[in-house]
Amino acid sequence: MSEKIPPPTTTDAGIPAPSDEHSLSVGPNGPLLLQDHYVIQKMAQFNRERVPERVVHAKGSGAHGFFEVTEDVTQFTRADFLSQVGRRTPMFARFSTVAGELGSADTLRDPRGFALKFYTQEGNYDLVGNNTPIFFVRDPSKFQDFIHSQKRMPDTDRKSHNAQWDFWTLSPESAHQVTFLMTDRGTPKTLRHMHGFGSHTYMWINAGGEKFWVKFHFVTEQGVENFTDAEAHAMTAEDPDCHRRDLFEAIRGGEPPAWTLKVQIMPFDDAAGYRFNPFDLTKVWPHGDYPLITVGRMVLDRNPANYFAEVEQAAFEPANMVPGVGPSPDKMLLGRLFSYPDTHRHRIGANYNQLPINAPQCPFHSYNKDGPMRSIHAGDQPPYAPNSYGGPVADTERYGEITGWEAGGEIVRTAYDLHAEDDDFGQPGTLYREVLSQTDRDNLAANIVGHASQEVEPGMQDRVVAYWTQVDPELGAAVASGLGRDAATPAGAGVVL
Repeated sequence: MSEKIPPPTTTDAGIPAPSDEHSLSVGPNGPLLLQDHYVIQKMAQFNRERVPERVVHAKGSGAHGFFEVTEDVTQFTRADFLSQVGRRTPMFARFSTVAGELGSADTLRDPRGFALKFYTQEGNYDLVGNNTPIFFVRDPSKFQDFIHSQKRMPDTDRKSHNAQWDFWTLSPESAHQVTFLMTDRGTPKTLRHMHGFGSHTYMWINAGGEKFWVKFHFVTEQGVENFTDAEAHAMTAEDPDCHRRDLFEAIRGGEPPAWTLKVQIMPFDDAAGYRFNPFDLTKVWPHGDYPLITVGRMVLDRNPANYFAEVEQAAFEPANMVPGVGPSPDKMLLGRLFSYPDTHRHRIGANYNQLPINAPQCPFHSYNKDGPMRSIHAGDQPPYAPNSYGGPVADTERYGEITGWEAGGEIVRTAYDLHAEDDDFGQPGTLYREVLSQTDRDNLAANIVGHASQEVEPGMQDRVVAYWTQVDPELGAAVASGLGRDAATPAGAGVVL
């Protein structure tokens, strides 16, 4: 305990508080008085101290650190923070479950969010991904429906495995991500012992204007460690906040976790003729086609001083791309460019970028003005452009709009143009047969059976069997046996409606 004399308690306006314990009343037993401004302030603030939880990625953990460039990648991008070997950029990382609520356990079977904010000298760069390189859907129109299928049902207010399998089996593009989810990768042992991915395809532009497609891989230097399903359930009872505790204590104990950033680079013109659509978020690029190239290291070495101010109020948005980085035709990415800043404005206010955790650490000049809780103003700077009185002027020659990709054709609602090997079950089948060990395959089948046995209708279980038979007939047979259902034939497995 500290022996220092504590400072006096004050109101939020800095006025010394009359008491920490007693309200103002008419006599010891009389009614309380409305004039007790300090108690009114405490109660009113308490009633409002929770912002709405995130619709997704509600429960998270975070830490500060830095990113250091270790290899020269200037041939691919002119991004300033990647421009020099040895350059360090301060950053903040937030890890989270996707479907879990604020009070949920860290050990639930769920993808993990992997959101990074780099405080560069050309503005904040946000890379918002997961611990998997792919996702459940490829079109933002289906994202809301997917999340609704994972959340609580309107009649029971309980989560429904039946609803989850209903959505997945009616959405064959989900098979790759669901395969990842149902392996032990769906229950990582700690946040430190999992990889992270940008997931989407992005564009890099070098100083000469040459363009490349890029995918980001953050490879954990601690090694990958996962819980089995049984171990995850046991830890849920023992310590539902085990991931949050582990990350905090590792950093406090002088063992800062680190990840090596590697990228896959595809020449711009390769995309059109590639064997499958390279912008499809449900697909990976095989490393044999585009090998990993090392860029640098991310190290997390400082815990938040205040969880709410830093982790809960942290706002990440894929639209925050610095010069040298741009979007791709990935439809999910293009949808997220709108969705993320929109939800931040709803959840924490129009001026969320002025909160310390979100504020850039370089000079910034904007014509945006006013709104709730605005703390930074432009003084007598004119609030409009163009103007004749010294307001900021866009440097269109240096920072003009990135020349992206050509697009044309009729206005349609459709999937991507088909490439030679575009199908939904090929890559998850390869993952099952060629990447997973026999133990992994056994655990995958057992995890699927365990999940699909919990209040899932018999007819839905038949669809589950058909779904996994399309991934691999051996896997489908194992699932059928575990569920006590008839096996589906590969020829008939495609009918999942």
